[in-house]
Amino acid sequence: MNKLINWLEKSLAPRMNKISHNSWVVILKDSIMQTLPFILLGSVFCVLAILNDYITWLPSFWTPFEWTMGKLSLFVAFLVPFNYCEKKKLRKQRLIAGLTSVIFFLICVTPVVIKDGTVGFGTSTLGAGGMFVAIITGVVTSLVFALFAKFSFFKEDSAIPDFVRTWFDQMLPIAVVVCAGWIVVLINNVNLYQIIVNIFMPLQGFLNTWYGFTFLCFFECFIYSMGISGWVLTPVAQPVKLASITANLALVAAGTATVASMNIFTEGLIFCTYMWVGGVACTFPLVLMLIRAKSKRLSALGKACLLPGIFNINEPVVFGCIAWNPILMLPMWIIGLVVPLLTWFFVKVLAFAPMPKIQFELWYCPYPISTWISTGSFRAIIFIVISVAIVSAIWYPFFKAYDKQETEAEAIEAK
Repeated sequence: MNKLINWLEKSLAPRMNKISHNSWVVILKDSIMQTLPFILLGSVFCVLAILNDYITWLPSFWTPFEWTMGKLSLFVAFLVPFNYCEKKKLRKQRLIAGLTSVIFFLICVTPVVIKDGTVGFGTSTLGAGGMFVAIITGVVTSLVFALFAKFSFFKEDSAIPDFVRTWFDQMLPIAVVVCAGWIVVLINNVNLYQIIVNIFMPLQGFLNTWYGFTFLCFFECFIYSMGISGWVLTPVAQPVKLASITANLALVAAGTATVASMNIFTEGLIFCTYMWVGGVACTFPLVLMLIRAKSKRLSALGKACLLPGIFNINEPVVFGCIAWNPILMLPMWIIGLVVPLLTWFFVKVLAFAPMPKIQFELWYCPYPISTWISTGSFRAIIFIVISVAIVSAIWYPFFKAYDKQETEAEAIEAK
């Protein structure tokens, strides 16, 4: 065990940290996470849309849902080059780069007005369905603007005002991006959108299988036990989660949703409905155990972590006693395997716990309130109780061993 921990600490963790601090990973992660307020607000509208089934005189809440959650890819297309220019100290180009990327993205997805007199677009690609396309168009635009960053039509000692020079200099990268999209997509009828989607489709298919679902959930617990936040996986995981929930909502709206057809790899199911009670790796049972620990230090830590844990914030307990602690890292890894497999079995195989049929991604809402909002099912509550009981049984023996170790250490210190 010591050799394994030493390898993780000296070899794997530094490499993972290097990846998490890679400029492109940071740019893509930030760009996606900056859309979070729209995702959360879209979740609220999605929940309120339930009222439309019972109170007919209310306006449809699906309309503001479409103008928040339904435009995520448009926002990401702007934010990727904006954040790239910000990080690369190209502040003069950041707004123009973002707007250029939006144009390039719209060329690729070619949205059309639904019908005359109706505000909206007849395409789902502006929402989560076009996330990967938005990322690619944002990256391409970023690279083009970086290529022309030092180019200028004017000499440095030119008498022309600086802002005028900037206008003319930025015309060239804009023209390159727009003309490339125009020639490739609109003139030669190359479906860039479908090509990009087809490239990433295997990833979405993999993460919605039992083994892909389990692997990523485990990997998030695994790196988190080394103090590396799962946010590093955002550029890969979040677009798939958003596309999955969009597909699920479309099935529900069409009345064709079945357990087999609905995707399980969604933010709402993982963080708000069944799996991570108290935060990643279901740490809330451990917090309750810590409160009753014999060790004064662990008991104090548990009490400090109680309130954050109720709202599914577990950084205090993870960094307080789990990260790089061999005794508690192991159960975190076990839970990272057991809970997704258990969830898959109860949701997809037995069909005992229902799939969420609304988008509810307010992950800080306490369990089982969020479970009830997502499903409206008593069976879902029963499954949560079963899952937490199993997780508690996994945490308990490791907690007792750690509590004994800390109690003995405190006794020695007291003497």
